[in-house]
Amino acid sequence: MKNDRVLRIYTDGGCSGNQSDENLGGWGAVLEFGEARKELYGSQANTTNNRMEMTALLEAFKAIKKENQVIEVFSDSSYLMDCFRKKWYENWRKNGWKTSGKKPVENQDLWQELLPYIDRHQISFYRVKGHVNLNSKVTDFDKLYEKFVEWNGAGFSYEDFMYVTEKTIAPMNWQTWV
Repeated sequence: MKNDRVLRIYTDGGCSGNQSDENLGGWGAVLEFGEARKELYGSQANTTNNRMEMTALLEAFKAIKKENQVIEVFSDSSYLMDCFRKKWYENWRKNGWKTSGKKPVENQDLWQELLPYIDRHQISFYRVKGHVNLNSKVTDFDKLYEKFVEWNGAGFSYEDFMYVTEKTIAPMNWQTWV
């Protein structure tokens, strides 16, 4: 899986008491480029899961120093990955930041901060299963690999899947960051 020319970003975010008036959220990102590794994390009060997922990616993008990087992003957020992979943002822009149901796009402020990075870099987005217990004897890794391939295509070996799963787990314990 190692390719010294690809920047890999593993992100996660979460929120304790999501949708409550008072809550605490956290986010984390791991950036890998060859042997170099950088970890970023933070927290925010009175937020949502989706905002923390988006913040993790935004902060990772902000940490990139060079333009036109080849980047692979791995996240367990279907909301985040689907937006980029299915290009929801194209219609949002055309529709004046309204959904197909004519409602305002949620988290528009963060989407507008994220989108310029799409034009600055060559980015591929990959969805992973969140909160996998690597140490559990009952975790069916073969089934998880099948789902990973279903979501992302057959370009990943089982070893790649295990590597990505392990790396994506690293930022997931967001409650230790806050």
